[in-house]
Amino acid sequence: MSFGRIVVVDWSAAGRPVTGRDSIWIAQARGGAVETWNPPTRAEAEARLRALMAEALGAGERVLIGADFAFGFPAGFSRALTGRDAALAVWDWLAGRITDDARNRNNRFAVAAEMNRALPGLGPFWFRPAGPDLPDLPLKGRARHGHGMAETRVTDARAPGAQPVWKLGGAGSVGSQVLTGLPVLWRLRAAYPGKVAVWPFEETRTAAVVLAEVFPSLLRERIAAVMPSRRGKPGRHDWPVMDAVQVRMLALALARLGDGVDALLAAPDRTAPLAEEGWILGVGAEARLIAAAAGVGGDALPPRAGAGAADAPGAPARDQGAGRSGGASPVAGDPAPERMRLTPPRLRNDCFAMPQGVDWVPVDAALARLRAALAPLTDVEESAVAGAGGRVLAADVAARRSNPPHANAAVDGYGFAHAALAGEGPHELPLVTGRAAAGQPLDAPVPPGAAVRILTGAILPEGVDTVVLEEDCASDGARVAFDGPVKRGANARRAGEDVAAGAPVLTAGRRLTPADLALLSALGVGRVKVLRRLRVAVLSTGDELLDDPGTDAPPHRIFDANRPMLLEVARRWGHVPVDLGCAPDDPAEIAARLDRGAREADVILTSGGASAGDEDHVSRLLRARARLSSWRIALKPGRPLALALWPGGGDGGVAVPVIGLPGNPVAALVCTLIFGRPALSMLSGAGWVAPLGFDVPAAFGKRKKPGRREYLRARLDAQGAAEVFASEGSGRISGLSWAEGLVELPDGAATIRPGDPVRYLPYAGFGLG
Repeated sequence: MSFGRIVVVDWSAAGRPVTGRDSIWIAQARGGAVETWNPPTRAEAEARLRALMAEALGAGERVLIGADFAFGFPAGFSRALTGRDAALAVWDWLAGRITDDARNRNNRFAVAAEMNRALPGLGPFWFRPAGPDLPDLPLKGRARHGHGMAETRVTDARAPGAQPVWKLGGAGSVGSQVLTGLPVLWRLRAAYPGKVAVWPFEETRTAAVVLAEVFPSLLRERIAAVMPSRRGKPGRHDWPVMDAVQVRMLALALARLGDGVDALLAAPDRTAPLAEEGWILGVGAEARLIAAAAGVGGDALPPRAGAGAADAPGAPARDQGAGRSGGASPVAGDPAPERMRLTPPRLRNDCFAMPQGVDWVPVDAALARLRAALAPLTDVEESAVAGAGGRVLAADVAARRSNPPHANAAVDGYGFAHAALAGEGPHELPLVTGRAAAGQPLDAPVPPGAAVRILTGAILPEGVDTVVLEEDCASDGARVAFDGPVKRGANARRAGEDVAAGAPVLTAGRRLTPADLALLSALGVGRVKVLRRLRVAVLSTGDELLDDPGTDAPPHRIFDANRPMLLEVARRWGHVPVDLGCAPDDPAEIAARLDRGAREADVILTSGGASAGDEDHVSRLLRARARLSSWRIALKPGRPLALALWPGGGDGGVAVPVIGLPGNPVAALVCTLIFGRPALSMLSGAGWVAPLGFDVPAAFGKRKKPGRREYLRARLDAQGAAEVFASEGSGRISGLSWAEGLVELPDGAATIRPGDPVRYLPYAGFGLG
């Protein structure tokens, strides 16, 4: 079964956002066209790859993703590190240890030092930057000794120019790319269980997505042949980046092979230790690959700067190859040789009617695409537990001490050694002097056959393993009497019976609750690593908006209701709200506000201008200066949703996601709850969240047309049935305040009668309780 898409990735381990040379380049060949992306960070590259996978799976197409770094290490390394002869075990090991934030800051050198400690001698990884104290990571390769690993893999010896995986820095180093790249591939594989196979470690014939190691330098002669000469033209600055040409050339060559890619997948040397080392796709079948590349030619060259978007961070450049055509589209006033007849759509008196010939994205499909495209953006910091409520854990937490730390009494009563009792009772035991209380332990042991007065929470004195409830005893101060039988260990809590010291307690990605703070404090955990709070900027746009609701408004102006609502929603969800104010319909002013948002926030929410009308300046601006994806979602209310990456300022600035919401407050809130909440949660590192809902009887009747999902403002009446707001008009803002949640109606046609079950989503289920 052939591949509908070929994706080739040239990876980078840069420690800061970077584009252009020696950065990440992604090319996708599909149907004779090739697209190129140059994301400045690994987080953005991972999000792009997730999105490409989601698009391919949604279209029912197989996709081959080739990455230009080693998928395995020389034989013996995996067993030394993980105890298994399997490269994927190393992927798993690295995914649990490598941290890589939204600005490419990572811990790869510390992790390499940890791997070196798993082997004898010194090495095999080498090179470290100035500063970190890493004695297990030698600065020079010649300083290594006794580690027992081969310098290269079998496949590296067959690929001229391939470099050892152990070198982490300097010219020709690939080790850092491996350490930062394999965790990304591991997460991509985990995102679609059962659909992704890693070649040559797993069966690929029926996999929808195949991950394979590639080496674009196998086509070095073809790549050199298409690169323009610089001779005599020293002033030119728009030469194609070699990395971009490489990924485009290889993607197009593999696409031209068609079913022949399966022959490449069957070509590795089966005498090599493939399960540990892996193999480079095309090694052993170079002639077949080179022949396919011979027909690529200039299609491998991205558009020049100024002629396309190939060098824009994260933006695609599309090249239709031999089928490329040019020419401007006619505009108003241009003479036309033939005037087309305009056919208006049939009037439906419904602003949510589906336009003729337009496909709409179902809500579930839009959510799936959004989820696949997002990755966490925030950095790691440390916080005192007392101030960590609502924060997202960045690392797993283990107990520093047991809970309870010592065996103690569960009730007020009398403690003794159970072995000293004779028969089932009644029993009479002498009392020792003193008592045991919480915070006031008894210093002396209790001798066999004696008892001690003990209070709830007191540490069991030495010689005590059982406690009898005070109400079941009689005492004169010198003796205690009680009936039997008494079970050994009764009313006594064992040390660590709740949580043992060293046991895992909470996992990374959890948003800390008040109960979590109690647990961590009880276990002696004073500080935790958390993700920095997501900074959410909010911008309203429109000439009609006024910023101060305390002033008098002329008839043609309205007060901005969206911004205070969205800022408070962001705060309620545990994010840091950033107010970008209210901008008029001036592209320069809107761009300035977005630039500020890119400097001060991690994500920007805009309201208004997300559609395609004459005054929808936000979508027009995002289309011109950012990577815009405008979704027409089959949703009422809400329909338009704009998604884009606004370029960061300065060299290597990180592009900031922009979510363009409708300007209508009802539609803006519904889209924020349905799409914004899970998206912001994903970006914050807390993972994807779905709203909590339940079925209740309907207290209303409605006939619903097919084609889109509907959300009605609702609340529960005294009988627990859902009543809806009197008007469905999206201009009725009072319905948002009246409601306590939403009723969700399915995509298809429906007739709702009073008493029928409907899905109710309370505001509290969206985290707004």
